[in-house]
Amino acid sequence: MKIEVLGTGCSKCIALEAVVKEAIAKSGKFVQLEKVDDIMKIMEYQVISTPGLVIDGKVVSTGKLLSVDEVLAFMKA
Repeated sequence: MKIEVLGTGCSKCIALEAVVKEAIAKSGKFVQLEKVDDIMKIMEYQVISTPGLVIDGKVVSTGKLLSVDEVLAFMKA
């Protein structure tokens, strides 16, 4: 599984990355985590509002800080 956190470094983007790391630890799964801060790459996903969360190439959330439980639910889907 590959998870990408999209964001240019705002406080919500940094917080989402921390939440995702916690969710990965709780899940016990092997996950490749990547922080994407290149605006052109973010735009390729058609994400206008950051932070964005991409799991296995699919945008699952934009513009909000998710909870650990929400991230875990996306990981299971």
